[in-house]
Amino acid sequence: MTWTNCYSGERFGQVSTEHTIRTEFERDWDRIIFSSAFRRLQNKTQVFPLPEEVFVHNRLTHSLEVASVGRSLGELIGRIIAKQSEVIQDSNATEFYNYHLKHVVASACLAHDLGNPAFGHSGEEAISQYFKDKETDAPFRDLFSEKEWSDLIAFEGNANALRLLTRQFNGRPSGGFRLTYSTLGAILKYPCESAASLGKKGPKHRSKYGFFQEDKSVFLEVASKLNMVREAVEGQIVYKRNPFVYIVEAADDICYSIIDVEDAHRLGIFSTEKVVRLLKKIILLNPREQEERVNTLLERVLDDNEKIAYLRAKSINALTLSCAAVFENNLESIISGTFEGDLINGDPLVKQVMKEIGTESVKHIYNYPSVIKIELSGFRIMAGLLEDFVEAALTEAKSRSGRHKNLLSIIPLQYHFKEDESPYQKVMSIIDFASGMTDLYALQLYRNLRGIEMPRI
Repeated sequence: MTWTNCYSGERFGQVSTEHTIRTEFERDWDRIIFSSAFRRLQNKTQVFPLPEEVFVHNRLTHSLEVASVGRSLGELIGRIIAKQSEVIQDSNATEFYNYHLKHVVASACLAHDLGNPAFGHSGEEAISQYFKDKETDAPFRDLFSEKEWSDLIAFEGNANALRLLTRQFNGRPSGGFRLTYSTLGAILKYPCESAASLGKKGPKHRSKYGFFQEDKSVFLEVASKLNMVREAVEGQIVYKRNPFVYIVEAADDICYSIIDVEDAHRLGIFSTEKVVRLLKKIILLNPREQEERVNTLLERVLDDNEKIAYLRAKSINALTLSCAAVFENNLESIISGTFEGDLINGDPLVKQVMKEIGTESVKHIYNYPSVIKIELSGFRIMAGLLEDFVEAALTEAKSRSGRHKNLLSIIPLQYHFKEDESPYQKVMSIIDFASGMTDLYALQLYRNLRGIEMPRI
């Protein structure tokens, strides 16, 4: 893998012969942002429940902001890579890094959360736990191979994003969203199969996994097109990351670290004084900033929310510059696949401040009562829906009760499975349906199926 062969303008599932005013990479952005899957992020929880009185971020606004930061970071890093000797000698590569990398990163940022189910991480956990609880049910467990079971007991939103973007669902065109291989490669944060995932004890690119067994051929095609480096792990599929993954990851890290703090302030969880203190620590790591100038502006702004908005913008800028510098200082290890860790923690001083913010966030934000309650509720809702639909799907057609048939009739056409498909394929179709639900739809369907609330005509 080199800087001149780690990207591709080819489009998955389609041979493009169109010539438009937009580049292939700009078209990726448009395909994602106009999709129903992207719109559904509007009703998927980011961290806090969605209150009526105070606006906080949901998955959609988070993704848009990550894409904005990603575009800026991609442009900065693109200019850095464009100066490398091997790139200077290749006119196509020079053009890509100077003008197009930012669009690849922005598009990947838009898509990075598309695979997350309703209720965030508690939704992922509910899907995984449903199957873990079946571990001792031998007839059920024996329906799946070892690698298929490994997928099911550790549902992964990142793997689901690749599936959503590339799968030909019923009644839909082949190739899914038909994105460029570059954009698809940029979301492969964990380029290995579930059986090769090592959790927190292993290197970061193997801490989770990036594709389901049913989508293995898709992953291998993307890896091949982008010349990703395969690791020598016997009997398992493991690759090094594509270099653009680090940029997408950094944009995401920057946004959720800062934005969660801003939301906590708007909800009254963090005082203005605390947020000012935390964010100023980040801002002043930027050598171009002067504390006196920052303080002067804060004194002029009377609205506390506007003060925090100003500091948020300055903080994001400081972290963006820091991440670009870390990328530049580690160019060789990043392209060779040996870089460990992430860009946001690559500077020791930044890492120290981010650790403090992380500690405060875990203590006061992620353990806030309403956050915990929505996690518990979401877990119960997703687990209950899976219980109903998986049972119906895995019951032989001739043995299905009227309730089973009614349940399956609710599933939209695009997620229908064929009766001759394997149990794993049937279950994955149910997971496709469940993971695509918004918070409100999942809640409403759960209430209807449990008889808590009658459906409206």
